Amino acid sequence: MKIFDLPDLGEGLAEAEIHEWHVKVGDTVKVDQPLVTMETAKAVVEVPSPQAGKIKKLYGNKGEIIKTHSPLVEFEGEHDSPQKDKGTVVGNLEESTTVLDEGDMIIGAPKQATLAVKAMPAVRALAKQLNVDLSLVSPSGPQGQITAEDVKKHASLQTNHSTKTKMPGQVEALHGVRRAMAMAMTHSHQEVVPVTIIDDADITHITANSDITVSLIQAMIAGIKAEPALNAWYDGKTLERCLMKDINLGLAMDTEEGLFVPVLKNVEQKNPEELRNQINEFKKTVKARTVAPSELQGATITLSNFGMIAGRYATPIIVPPMVAILGCGRLREEPRVINGKIEVRKIIPLSLTFDHRSVTGGEATRFLGALIKKLENKA
Repeated sequence: MKIFDLPDLGEGLAEAEIHEWHVKVGDTVKVDQPLVTMETAKAVVEVPSPQAGKIKKLYGNKGEIIKTHSPLVEFEGEHDSPQKDKGTVVGNLEESTTVLDEGDMIIGAPKQATLAVKAMPAVRALAKQLNVDLSLVSPSGPQGQITAEDVKKHASLQTNHSTKTKMPGQVEALHGVRRAMAMAMTHSHQEVVPVTIIDDADITHITANSDITVSLIQAMIAGIKAEPALNAWYDGKTLERCLMKDINLGLAMDTEEGLFVPVLKNVEQKNPEELRNQINEFKKTVKARTVAPSELQGATITLSNFGMIAGRYATPIIVPPMVAILGCGRLREEPRVINGKIEVRKIIPLSLTFDHRSVTGGEATRFLGALIKKLENKA
């Protein structure tokens, strides 16, 4: 028999969810015939057959999580070693050389942001026994290593929560994008030291048919030029930061399936038309779940224009290793005193969250000040 393992889907992810099987036990398949559709935190990917043959066993049902390089399909035939990924996934993706026993990729974060869990084999065995997800455990050991006490403490919290909380109605497990988002937000809450400052910008001069999102991006570029510290990555374990030369802006997009953050690369080099065209393209590919994994990685700062839906101010959440995110609320009109006279002005509310481990209050406020100055056309 021959066993085909789940290949690395080209994103460095440690696992994927079975979205839909295209074959069943007993079917005879051809080379490159689609076997299954797998859902990752980034996309839905078809996995084709690496060989012709008859299906003997399928490892997992719809909705189950399969670890990368774990058995996926067994073919009838003589015994053979498990088949490695040879670029058979749609798009001829390369096989990763990085093996992650436990971990997850933060949505919208670069590949360097993969969270590799550090734990001794005995601790991993204990976690398995207590049904504890190591990626959700806060490490207290040296170099971020998870100890047995950490696992026991987390298991105790799980037990207390499960005994105290009785959720009414039908309960469903989080899958795909929502599952990845939940894990990323948990990590952010455990690691980042967030501070949010809010202010308003008077954009009365901007006409009704102007592109507010593009104006915000251009204002963020001006803010970064004034304070480069906010366009950076920070490593809390080594206490190192890297100021980025290029501005790769993550743009938060809300979908029914969860939050996507495609990345506009080198925005400082693009004109307004180029930015708008790229944003429109991302809207299409995100909605269709065809956005390339590479387009969801490498962000150095994020913009969340939540005001397009509702809300004035917020406390946006930073996804490490980034150190800043700007939230834009809903536009409003309000009376203001201008040159001794009351006038109705168009106001845009802004919420800037920064990681205080890496960014000072002065740097954050100077960034926001330069951004507002650009928005108000005073630059």
